[in-house]
Amino acid sequence: MKCDVLILGGGAAGLMCAITAAKRQQNVVVIEKSNKVGKKILMSGGGRCNFTNLIVDAEHFISNNPKFCKSALKRFMPEDFIKMIEEHGIEYEEKKHRQLFCVNSSKDILNMLLLECSSLGVKIHTDCEVSSIKKIGINELKERYEATLHLSSGNRVVNTKSLVVATGALSIPTLGGSGFGYELAKQLNLPLVTRQASLVPFMFNDNVKNLCEELSGLSVDVVVTANKKQFEESMLFTHRGLSGPAILQISNYWKPGDSININLLPEIDVASVLLNKKRDGQKITLKRIFSPLLPKALLFQLEELWWSNLKDLNLSEISDSSLRSIGNQFNKWSLKPSSTEGYRTAEVTLGGIDTSVINSKTMEIKNYPGLFFIGEVVDVTGHLGGYNFQWAWASGFSAGQFA
Repeated sequence: MKCDVLILGGGAAGLMCAITAAKRQQNVVVIEKSNKVGKKILMSGGGRCNFTNLIVDAEHFISNNPKFCKSALKRFMPEDFIKMIEEHGIEYEEKKHRQLFCVNSSKDILNMLLLECSSLGVKIHTDCEVSSIKKIGINELKERYEATLHLSSGNRVVNTKSLVVATGALSIPTLGGSGFGYELAKQLNLPLVTRQASLVPFMFNDNVKNLCEELSGLSVDVVVTANKKQFEESMLFTHRGLSGPAILQISNYWKPGDSININLLPEIDVASVLLNKKRDGQKITLKRIFSPLLPKALLFQLEELWWSNLKDLNLSEISDSSLRSIGNQFNKWSLKPSSTEGYRTAEVTLGGIDTSVINSKTMEIKNYPGLFFIGEVVDVTGHLGGYNFQWAWASGFSAGQFA
């Protein structure tokens, strides 16, 4: 079997690459190890796919080379994908932080991509494992790579001019994530940036874990800080620890052993407010002050944690130092996660193929003509909010123009 472009991985990046290459009259084959393509697309955004963001620039991405992503992101912009879905009549809506979601279902996005592939003659094979990859030549006009595929019907050898690795990464293995791209990179002596689970909830031990269990399902708006980065978003208590957008965002910057700081009342200098109320002679308990500001269940837990021996006292009976300490806890609650939930629930993988060996314009490996790496397998990780999908579309489109 021969083809012009063989794409390993039928996710967002792989399908976009297939469509782009097929529009150039290339004979394209997509290989997917799962039983169907686009599983991550289907589950994203709570089933409504946060497919891009209206404001996309390099500062929304993490990489050892922060400038690497700029070329692809300029080549295929959010408005290009929006135009595509509008042509297919897909309804979408803007939510906070300029995020775009499908009005109906993530299936709309996947069906659009599959319809485009079908109309352009792209062949898609599912339940197909890659047994081996071999380099067989460097001539631009002939096949350069040989892939041995394992299908239910037996093994098949495919020779291809261009090989595109869009295998995703280690996050959520049940949706098809794998380390195949990294193993291939090692085989070819390509450098790798250390990987870790990213956009992922935190877990805790002991008392904090118990507190989180008690508050499981409760969400509050906070500012979370770690390693000089901060995000203002909602935080969700879970039976394992902490999740929600603010936590997922800061997980990109957290390292094992680090603490995170949570500001529960970011609009208020709590210590100053408490001291001023005391000086004004207000006869009021701490609980009554905070009752309008925080959910009752959370306030009960914090009272037990921070001022259980003072809960029946009025402000006038509490020392200034105690009020200052309690106020500072609200504005800078320091917690040390024991770990993250790991790749099982991580939305993406931080790190990957070192961009120093990739042409930022074409996504081609510099010393391997016809070999491309795109999407999550590359050392480019977006913030929460549609950025990782935009990187998938942009890197897939860029490779598709040259594969």
